[in-house]
Amino acid sequence: MSLVKSIEMLLKAQAGGYAVGAFNAENLEMIQAIVAAAEKAGSPVIIQTTPGTLGYAPPEAFAGAACALAKAADVPVAVHLDHGSSFELAKRCKEAGYTSLMIDGSLLPFEENVALTRSVVEMAGDIPVEAELGTVGGKEDSHSAGIQYTDPALAADFVSRTGVSSFAPAIGTAHGIYKDTPELKIDLLREINARVGVPLVLHGTSGVPDETVRECIASGICKVNYATDLRKAFSQAVRTALDNMPDAIDPKKFLKEGRAAVETRVMELIDVCGSFGKA
Repeated sequence: MSLVKSIEMLLKAQAGGYAVGAFNAENLEMIQAIVAAAEKAGSPVIIQTTPGTLGYAPPEAFAGAACALAKAADVPVAVHLDHGSSFELAKRCKEAGYTSLMIDGSLLPFEENVALTRSVVEMAGDIPVEAELGTVGGKEDSHSAGIQYTDPALAADFVSRTGVSSFAPAIGTAHGIYKDTPELKIDLLREINARVGVPLVLHGTSGVPDETVRECIASGICKVNYATDLRKAFSQAVRTALDNMPDAIDPKKFLKEGRAAVETRVMELIDVCGSFGKA
Protein backbone atom coordinates (compact mmCIF):
# COMPACT_ATOMS: atom_id res chain seq x y z
CA MET A 1 0.00 0.00 0.00
CA SER A 2 0.90 3.69 0.11
CA LEU A 3 3.54 5.12 -2.28
CA VAL A 4 4.39 2.60 -5.01
CA LYS A 5 5.74 2.42 -8.56
CA SER A 6 3.11 2.59 -11.28
CA ILE A 7 4.17 -0.63 -12.99
CA GLU A 8 3.06 -2.73 -10.03
CA MET A 9 -0.54 -1.52 -10.26
CA LEU A 10 -0.61 -1.51 -14.08
CA LEU A 11 0.49 -5.14 -14.37
CA LYS A 12 -2.18 -6.10 -11.85
CA ALA A 13 -4.75 -4.15 -13.87
CA GLN A 14 -3.59 -5.83 -17.08
CA ALA A 15 -4.06 -9.25 -15.53
CA GLY A 16 -7.41 -8.29 -14.00
CA GLY A 17 -9.02 -6.64 -17.01
CA TYR A 18 -9.50 -3.20 -15.51
CA ALA A 19 -7.62 0.11 -15.62
CA VAL A 20 -6.04 2.45 -13.09
CA GLY A 21 -7.22 6.05 -13.15
CA ALA A 22 -4.42 8.60 -13.59
CA PHE A 23 -5.48 12.06 -12.52
CA ASN A 24 -3.68 15.34 -13.14
CA ALA A 25 -3.34 17.57 -10.07
CA GLU A 26 -2.75 21.30 -10.14
CA ASN A 27 -2.60 22.06 -6.42
CA LEU A 28 -2.75 20.61 -2.91
CA GLU A 29 -6.53 20.41 -2.87
CA MET A 30 -6.62 18.28 -6.02
CA ILE A 31 -3.94 15.95 -4.62
CA GLN A 32 -5.99 15.60 -1.42
CA ALA A 33 -9.15 14.91 -3.43
CA ILE A 34 -7.55 12.22 -5.59
CA VAL A 35 -6.15 10.34 -2.59
CA ALA A 36 -9.40 10.67 -0.61
CA ALA A 37 -11.44 9.33 -3.53
CA ALA A 38 -9.07 6.39 -4.01
CA GLU A 39 -9.29 5.51 -0.32
CA LYS A 40 -13.10 5.62 -0.34
CA ALA A 41 -13.17 3.46 -3.47
CA GLY A 42 -10.49 1.04 -2.26
CA SER A 43 -8.72 1.68 -5.56
CA PRO A 44 -5.14 2.14 -6.70
CA VAL A 45 -4.54 5.57 -8.18
CA ILE A 46 -1.93 7.64 -10.02
CA ILE A 47 -1.38 11.35 -9.33
CA GLN A 48 0.10 13.17 -12.34
CA THR A 49 1.67 16.54 -13.08
CA THR A 50 2.54 18.00 -16.47
CA PRO A 51 5.54 20.18 -17.38
CA GLY A 52 3.22 23.20 -17.39
CA THR A 53 2.17 22.52 -13.82
CA LEU A 54 5.82 22.00 -12.86
CA GLY A 55 6.62 25.37 -14.40
CA TYR A 56 4.16 26.90 -11.95
CA ALA A 57 5.72 25.10 -8.95
CA PRO A 58 8.79 22.84 -9.11
CA PRO A 59 8.80 19.02 -9.02
CA GLU A 60 10.19 19.06 -5.49
CA ALA A 61 7.13 20.96 -4.23
CA PHE A 62 4.60 18.68 -5.89
CA ALA A 63 6.52 15.55 -4.97
CA GLY A 64 6.67 16.73 -1.37
CA ALA A 65 2.90 17.08 -1.12
CA ALA A 66 1.91 14.12 -3.28
CA CYS A 67 4.41 11.66 -1.83
CA ALA A 68 3.57 12.66 1.75
CA LEU A 69 -0.14 12.05 1.20
CA ALA A 70 0.58 8.86 -0.75
CA LYS A 71 2.71 7.43 2.05
CA ALA A 72 -0.11 8.06 4.52
CA ALA A 73 -2.77 6.49 2.26
CA ASP A 74 -4.18 3.01 2.79
CA VAL A 75 -4.31 2.31 -0.97
CA PRO A 76 -1.48 2.14 -3.56
CA VAL A 77 -0.62 5.59 -4.94
CA ALA A 78 1.94 6.37 -7.65
CA VAL A 79 3.24 9.86 -8.44
CA HIS A 80 3.81 10.29 -12.16
CA LEU A 81 5.33 12.84 -14.55
CA ASP A 82 2.84 13.23 -17.41
CA HIS A 83 4.14 14.19 -20.87
CA GLY A 84 7.70 14.76 -19.68
CA SER A 85 9.18 17.25 -22.10
CA SER A 86 12.90 16.56 -21.64
CA PHE A 87 15.48 14.17 -20.24
CA GLU A 88 16.42 16.82 -17.69
CA LEU A 89 12.86 17.20 -16.35
CA ALA A 90 12.44 13.43 -16.10
CA LYS A 91 15.70 13.15 -14.15
CA ARG A 92 14.70 15.98 -11.82
CA CYS A 93 11.34 14.34 -11.12
CA LYS A 94 13.00 11.02 -10.37
CA GLU A 95 15.36 12.72 -7.94
CA ALA A 96 12.42 14.56 -6.34
CA GLY A 97 10.72 11.27 -5.51
CA TYR A 98 8.36 10.57 -8.41
CA THR A 99 7.64 6.84 -8.73
CA SER A 100 6.75 6.91 -12.43
CA LEU A 101 7.90 8.92 -15.44
CA MET A 102 6.68 9.68 -18.93
CA ILE A 103 8.94 10.99 -21.64
CA ASP A 104 7.04 12.31 -24.64
CA GLY A 105 9.11 12.32 -27.81
CA SER A 106 6.07 11.77 -30.02
CA LEU A 107 6.70 14.92 -32.08
CA LEU A 108 10.24 13.78 -32.92
CA PRO A 109 11.20 11.57 -35.87
CA PHE A 110 10.94 7.88 -34.96
CA GLU A 111 14.64 7.23 -34.40
CA GLU A 112 15.03 10.35 -32.27
CA ASN A 113 12.01 9.34 -30.20
CA VAL A 114 13.59 5.91 -29.68
CA ALA A 115 16.93 7.41 -28.65
CA LEU A 116 15.41 9.92 -26.21
CA THR A 117 13.09 7.36 -24.68
CA ARG A 118 15.85 4.78 -24.30
CA SER A 119 18.07 7.34 -22.57
CA VAL A 120 15.32 8.10 -20.04
CA VAL A 121 14.69 4.40 -19.42
CA GLU A 122 18.38 3.89 -18.70
CA MET A 123 18.51 6.93 -16.41
CA ALA A 124 15.33 5.91 -14.58
CA GLY A 125 16.70 2.54 -13.50
CA ASP A 126 13.96 0.79 -11.51
CA ILE A 127 11.49 3.67 -11.96
CA PRO A 128 8.95 2.74 -14.69
CA VAL A 129 8.81 4.82 -17.86
CA GLU A 130 5.86 5.49 -20.17
CA ALA A 131 6.25 6.80 -23.72
CA GLU A 132 4.11 7.67 -26.74
CA LEU A 133 4.29 6.91 -30.45
CA GLY A 134 2.02 8.67 -32.88
CA THR A 135 0.41 11.83 -31.53
CA VAL A 136 -2.65 12.37 -29.38
CA GLY A 137 -4.40 15.45 -30.74
CA GLY A 138 -5.25 18.73 -29.05
CA LYS A 139 -3.15 20.78 -26.66
CA GLU A 140 -1.36 19.68 -23.48
CA ASP A 141 0.47 22.67 -21.97
CA SER A 142 2.61 23.96 -24.85
CA HIS A 143 2.48 20.60 -26.63
CA SER A 144 0.04 20.88 -29.53
CA ALA A 145 -0.54 18.45 -32.38
CA GLY A 146 -3.04 16.86 -34.71
CA ILE A 147 -3.80 13.17 -34.40
CA GLN A 148 -1.26 10.85 -36.03
CA TYR A 149 -2.39 7.27 -35.49
CA THR A 150 0.10 4.78 -34.13
CA ASP A 151 1.44 2.17 -36.53
CA PRO A 152 1.19 -1.25 -34.79
CA ALA A 153 4.40 -2.60 -36.30
CA LEU A 154 6.34 0.50 -35.31
CA ALA A 155 4.79 0.31 -31.85
CA ALA A 156 6.15 -3.20 -31.31
CA ASP A 157 9.60 -2.14 -32.54
CA PHE A 158 9.53 0.99 -30.36
CA VAL A 159 8.64 -0.89 -27.16
CA SER A 160 11.23 -3.58 -27.85
CA ARG A 161 14.06 -1.13 -28.50
CA THR A 162 13.29 1.33 -25.70
CA GLY A 163 12.38 -1.00 -22.86
CA VAL A 164 9.46 1.15 -21.68
CA SER A 165 7.16 -0.16 -18.95
CA SER A 166 3.95 1.20 -20.50
CA PHE A 167 2.96 2.59 -23.87
CA ALA A 168 0.53 5.31 -25.01
CA PRO A 169 -0.85 4.71 -28.51
CA ALA A 170 -2.64 7.36 -30.56
CA ILE A 171 -6.06 5.94 -31.48
CA GLY A 172 -8.13 9.11 -31.94
CA THR A 173 -8.27 10.87 -28.58
CA ALA A 174 -7.21 14.48 -28.00
CA HIS A 175 -6.25 16.65 -25.06
CA GLY A 176 -8.52 19.46 -23.91
CA ILE A 177 -12.22 19.93 -24.63
CA TYR A 178 -13.81 18.03 -27.52
CA LYS A 179 -16.08 19.95 -29.88
CA ASP A 180 -17.67 16.69 -31.06
CA THR A 181 -17.82 13.17 -29.65
CA PRO A 182 -14.46 11.57 -30.50
CA GLU A 183 -14.39 8.47 -32.69
CA LEU A 184 -11.73 6.08 -31.46
CA LYS A 185 -10.18 3.33 -33.56
CA ILE A 186 -10.81 0.37 -31.27
CA ASP A 187 -9.68 -2.15 -33.90
CA LEU A 188 -6.33 -0.33 -34.10
CA LEU A 189 -6.05 -0.48 -30.32
CA ARG A 190 -6.69 -4.23 -30.36
CA GLU A 191 -4.02 -4.74 -33.02
CA ILE A 192 -1.49 -2.70 -31.03
CA ASN A 193 -2.36 -4.64 -27.88
CA ALA A 194 -1.78 -7.91 -29.72
CA ARG A 195 1.71 -6.79 -30.76
CA VAL A 196 2.81 -4.90 -27.64
CA GLY A 197 3.12 -6.78 -24.36
CA VAL A 198 3.35 -3.85 -21.94
CA PRO A 199 0.32 -2.11 -20.38
CA LEU A 200 -1.33 0.47 -22.66
CA VAL A 201 -2.33 4.01 -21.69
CA LEU A 202 -5.26 6.12 -22.92
CA HIS A 203 -4.51 9.85 -23.07
CA GLY A 204 -7.00 12.66 -23.67
CA THR A 205 -9.88 10.82 -22.00
CA SER A 206 -11.85 13.78 -20.60
CA GLY A 207 -14.99 13.95 -22.74
CA VAL A 208 -14.74 10.42 -24.12
CA PRO A 209 -18.05 8.60 -23.42
CA ASP A 210 -17.83 6.18 -20.50
CA GLU A 211 -18.92 3.23 -22.60
CA THR A 212 -16.11 3.95 -25.07
CA VAL A 213 -13.58 4.10 -22.24
CA ARG A 214 -14.80 0.73 -20.99
CA GLU A 215 -14.46 -0.71 -24.50
CA CYS A 216 -10.89 0.56 -24.62
CA ILE A 217 -10.15 -1.09 -21.28
CA ALA A 218 -11.58 -4.37 -22.58
CA SER A 219 -9.26 -3.96 -25.58
CA GLY A 220 -6.03 -3.54 -23.60
CA ILE A 221 -5.96 -0.13 -21.91
CA CYS A 222 -4.62 -0.40 -18.33
CA LYS A 223 -4.17 3.29 -17.43
CA VAL A 224 -6.68 6.05 -18.20
CA ASN A 225 -5.61 9.71 -17.99
CA TYR A 226 -7.94 12.50 -16.90
CA ALA A 227 -6.99 16.19 -16.65
CA THR A 228 -9.52 18.59 -18.20
CA ASP A 229 -12.39 16.83 -16.42
CA LEU A 230 -10.88 17.63 -13.02
CA ARG A 231 -9.91 21.18 -13.91
CA LYS A 232 -13.51 21.88 -14.92
CA ALA A 233 -14.93 20.33 -11.74
CA PHE A 234 -12.55 22.26 -9.50
CA SER A 235 -12.96 25.61 -11.24
CA GLN A 236 -16.74 25.47 -11.44
CA ALA A 237 -17.06 24.57 -7.76
CA VAL A 238 -14.72 27.34 -6.63
CA ARG A 239 -16.48 29.86 -8.88
CA THR A 240 -19.84 28.91 -7.37
CA ALA A 241 -18.45 29.07 -3.84
CA LEU A 242 -17.07 32.56 -4.42
CA ASP A 243 -20.42 33.69 -5.80
CA ASN A 244 -22.11 32.32 -2.66
CA MET A 245 -19.50 33.76 -0.29
CA PRO A 246 -18.62 37.19 -1.72
CA ASP A 247 -17.07 38.32 1.57
CA ALA A 248 -14.89 35.23 2.09
CA ILE A 249 -11.19 36.03 2.48
CA ASP A 250 -9.97 32.65 3.77
CA PRO A 251 -9.01 30.60 0.69
CA LYS A 252 -9.70 27.36 2.55
CA LYS A 253 -13.40 28.17 2.65
CA PHE A 254 -13.81 28.15 -1.13
CA LEU A 255 -10.93 25.89 -2.15
CA LYS A 256 -12.42 23.05 -0.09
CA GLU A 257 -15.48 23.21 -2.36
CA GLY A 258 -13.21 22.60 -5.34
CA ARG A 259 -11.61 19.73 -3.46
CA ALA A 260 -14.99 18.14 -2.77
CA ALA A 261 -16.03 18.44 -6.42
CA VAL A 262 -12.83 16.80 -7.64
CA GLU A 263 -13.19 13.99 -5.09
CA THR A 264 -16.71 13.27 -6.34
CA ARG A 265 -15.60 13.30 -9.98
CA VAL A 266 -12.59 11.06 -9.32
CA MET A 267 -14.88 8.54 -7.60
CA GLU A 268 -17.08 8.48 -10.70
CA LEU A 269 -14.10 7.99 -13.00
CA ILE A 270 -12.62 5.23 -10.83
CA ASP A 271 -15.92 3.44 -11.37
CA VAL A 272 -15.56 3.87 -15.14
CA CYS A 273 -12.06 2.36 -14.91
CA GLY A 274 -13.42 -0.67 -13.03
CA SER A 275 -10.87 -0.37 -10.24
CA PHE A 276 -13.26 -0.13 -7.27
CA GLY A 277 -11.99 -2.50 -4.56
CA LYS A 278 -8.82 -3.38 -6.50
CA ALA A 279 -6.34 -1.83 -4.01
